[in-house]
Amino acid sequence: MPKLWNETIAEHRRDVRAAILDATWELATEKGLTSMTMSHIAQKTGIGRATLYKYFPDVEAILLAWHQRHIEQHLAELTQIRDRHGDPLERLRDVLMQYAIIAHRRGIHAMDLMTFLHRDQHVNVAERQVERVIRDLLAEAAAAGDIRRDVDPEELARYCLHALTAASSMPSKPAVKRLVAVTMSGLHNQAEGIGSPESLPLGRGDDQGQRR
Repeated sequence: MPKLWNETIAEHRRDVRAAILDATWELATEKGLTSMTMSHIAQKTGIGRATLYKYFPDVEAILLAWHQRHIEQHLAELTQIRDRHGDPLERLRDVLMQYAIIAHRRGIHAMDLMTFLHRDQHVNVAERQVERVIRDLLAEAAAAGDIRRDVDPEELARYCLHALTAASSMPSKPAVKRLVAVTMSGLHNQAEGIGSPESLPLGRGDDQGQRR
């Protein structure tokens, strides 16, 4: 088969696959996870059921493929921000803002759908990759003297991720922006009177454990 013909077929298959993923997500948000069937998806996409089954065996497989594509797109966005030229603190702020907006959008969708998708093994891999993106920027900003250096960048990256998961329950984008600002404030050089992490009192159980 000529190369051009092969490329045309491959491009057509990519387009059909993308259309299936997009239609499935629209239906999932409209109908809910339990009410959607392969027939609904075929009708929404405008293809026959037999053709649909050539691409995916069931609804679950389509949703997982959509989620994997979704994750890859977000990772690419965050990585692109990290790799820009310019001040590391500004890039860090922009990465945290973008991550918070992603979490906010995720919170808008039906809980059963999100619970299903977040069982996907790709989520854990993606979270580690996002953590590395944030950690790299934190290390850059710390080296430039822009953020605190008394806490390891890896620990600070985890702090950022956990803090920004609250964006999923925020009522509006302005609230998300305030959350990012509060999270960023915890990264600044240690404030007067607070002291280093080592100076903070331990919990009672930890204190007793150390005394033993």
